[in-house]
Amino acid sequence: MKALCWTGVNETAVETVDDPKILNDHDVILRVKLTTTCGSDLHLLGGYIPTMRAGDVLGHEFMGEVVEVGPSVRKHQVGDRVVVCSFIACGECWYCTHELFSLCDNGNPNPALTETMWGSAIGGCFAYSHALGGYAGSHAEYVRVPYADHGAFPVPDGVSDMAALFASDAAPTGWTGADLVGITPGDVVAVWGAGGVGQMAARAAMLKGAEQVIIIDRLPERLAQAHQYIGAETLDYTKESVTAELKERTGGRGPDVCIEAVGMEAHGTGAQYLYDQVKQQMRLQTDRPTALREAIYACRKGGSLFSLGVFGGLVDKFPFGAIMNKGMTVRGAQQHGHRYIPQILQHIADGELDTEHLATHVMPLDDGPRGYRMFKEKQDGCVRAVFQPTK
Repeated sequence: MKALCWTGVNETAVETVDDPKILNDHDVILRVKLTTTCGSDLHLLGGYIPTMRAGDVLGHEFMGEVVEVGPSVRKHQVGDRVVVCSFIACGECWYCTHELFSLCDNGNPNPALTETMWGSAIGGCFAYSHALGGYAGSHAEYVRVPYADHGAFPVPDGVSDMAALFASDAAPTGWTGADLVGITPGDVVAVWGAGGVGQMAARAAMLKGAEQVIIIDRLPERLAQAHQYIGAETLDYTKESVTAELKERTGGRGPDVCIEAVGMEAHGTGAQYLYDQVKQQMRLQTDRPTALREAIYACRKGGSLFSLGVFGGLVDKFPFGAIMNKGMTVRGAQQHGHRYIPQILQHIADGELDTEHLATHVMPLDDGPRGYRMFKEKQDGCVRAVFQPTK
């Protein structure tokens, strides 16, 4: 079959790879109908995740049609239209039974790598390097889905393939932050990053009763989407001081809740950003926390912050003094999508959540390398490149 593979730093190619096979009784094989780029894929592309290997199939956000089922699969049959959570979880370990699905004890067959980096292993994820399981990704004609009864979800009638696609990763990642950060009715919420995850976090905050939601970015096409489709206020950090403007809009206090949805390659302005960028390029630090640092300073005293952007290792100049002295609550997580995907699909079906607008550029899988260049370099207003491996 055809698949879009990582072939080296900032290099991808469509190659012929082996068709996936049922390896475990709980697997299904999916014919991929739609699969999309994600901001966290750019960390892989740029070589910031060192456990990639040439030939690894990319892609972790996808939906499709079941074409083969393992003998122990009970919830799916051939022909079902499903969306698949990007994280792989068994559904039965201690973490899964406590709805901490991205921390599953059994989803990652290579636990030693993340145990060494972080002290404990987290779950597996499609196509997110050999540190998170070495699973083949979804930028392919077919993909194997482990633990399918727990990680694949039927798409309701009336929900389009394109709308369902973003229930795989962007929407549940945003929902994870908005839920676990503890938004209460009347809160003011600021979201750093107007990509797919940031927009979904903002919409989730609104549905949880936030009174005011402000999205911060620099790209006009993303800010326009956040205003038009999400209904959020917007703030261009290249034109205004974010901290000063947020205080101005919140009566001098700052936001009650801050959600960082950017991650380890955050853009910024000024000398501090340039310093971080140089250190990261020289591999003197693994992550540049420009947006995260700004969110800590902007958050009100006693407020809450959630980090949704992917971070891999170590950051410099982390303002822990501000966290402690301001009495902040800080959390972070990879998405627990198994908890949120059914309700997200229902919100889409009920007309309460728009996702299709994120797909600004739709193309065949053969154009995958071009799609990733457009996405990485923000060409032609590309918010997400979506690939169609099969018709």
